[in-house]
Amino acid sequence: MDTASFGGTAGSGGPSSPTAAGALSHIRVLDLSRILAGPWCTQILADLGADVIKVERPGQGDDTRTWGPPFVQDAQGADSAQSSYYTACNRNKRAVAIDIAQPEGQALVRQLAARSDVVVENFKVGGLQRYGLDYDSLSALNPGLVYCSITGFGQTGPYAARAGYDLMIQAMSGMMSITGRADREAGGGPLKVGVAVIDLFTGTYASSAILAALEARRASGRGQHIDMALLDVGMAVLANQAAAFLNTGETPQRMGNVHPSLAPYEDFPTADGAMLLAIGNDGQFARFCMAADRPGLAADARFLTNTLRVRHRAVLLPLLQAVTRERTTADWIALLETCAVPCGPINDIGQAFADAQVQARELAVTQTRADGLAIRSVASPIRLSATPPVLRHAPPALGEHTAQVLDELGVDGAAQAAWRARGVIA
Repeated sequence: MDTASFGGTAGSGGPSSPTAAGALSHIRVLDLSRILAGPWCTQILADLGADVIKVERPGQGDDTRTWGPPFVQDAQGADSAQSSYYTACNRNKRAVAIDIAQPEGQALVRQLAARSDVVVENFKVGGLQRYGLDYDSLSALNPGLVYCSITGFGQTGPYAARAGYDLMIQAMSGMMSITGRADREAGGGPLKVGVAVIDLFTGTYASSAILAALEARRASGRGQHIDMALLDVGMAVLANQAAAFLNTGETPQRMGNVHPSLAPYEDFPTADGAMLLAIGNDGQFARFCMAADRPGLAADARFLTNTLRVRHRAVLLPLLQAVTRERTTADWIALLETCAVPCGPINDIGQAFADAQVQARELAVTQTRADGLAIRSVASPIRLSATPPVLRHAPPALGEHTAQVLDELGVDGAAQAAWRARGVIA
């Protein structure tokens, strides 16, 4: 039995009991996806209580199982065989190992799909058709099935057959063109975001689309096919930068930590390091100037409004940098918090997890797998007062729940043993 440690109570980010029912406890999801975008989507659904059955290839599993180092450490502090990457997006799932290249494996997956509400897959376009596991085949068995396909470029268009990866989409969508320091600065040039943000956003959008399709099914009784593309998501999350181009025709450029439409809104040097100042309106700027003993800056005709401050950024920033060097980061944060000026430290990840607010929100959770491996992960950020996210299963070992799931399908032990001997299951 998987166990979990919880620091909070229901409604505070972690339920008081691993047996508590989640908001989606009535939903079953068949997860045929791997790597990140699909598993991130299904982990969101699993955290909300859905019964997610993750199907992996016997003997190999999801590619990310071996994406390391780093690996989860065992009780003796040595590396286990479990990569930490896999654990980031596969908790709360039951893992079965089925070879879909074999007819018996395909039949098993079809049985699971017939009993599921949702299927999530990220094979190439048409990749599951030859196994009889595509949307048309499975919806014929289960008309209420919500089937979500995640690909690099979508089910249509000239690039539909291409494989797509997060880094490729960060480059193609223009995201890397606005990330990093300007070409004229030291270290300038295109830069990827520090996490696979397109995959993560795609997984999040996909979970929303699935919930919308499930709600639509309540009225129609029928499921539908969801077509999610990394490129579509990459373009969508350009947000205000895309809107700026579409409405002005001007191509946004890399600006480092500078906000294109706000000033001052970036990192500033302090007496012992740096801090982040995020001033979003004129009132905040005036309060900063008063706290910094520079009321004249707020009265300066060049800096009276945000629009003027953006236009005179080259003059304003050196003046502010000279001021911020006068105090330590901690002193600035303490001072500016008293007058409601948004600011904060620039933490590394270790410092972030040590932060008092992060700890108060119980954002680090520990689950222990059936084999005794203790695995830590970041808690779900979704806070529901009545049906909060539930921790039920630690990120599973390959095939950990195969026998359990097949027992539920009514497959007898002799058949399971025969299939296991032939590599159909593991």
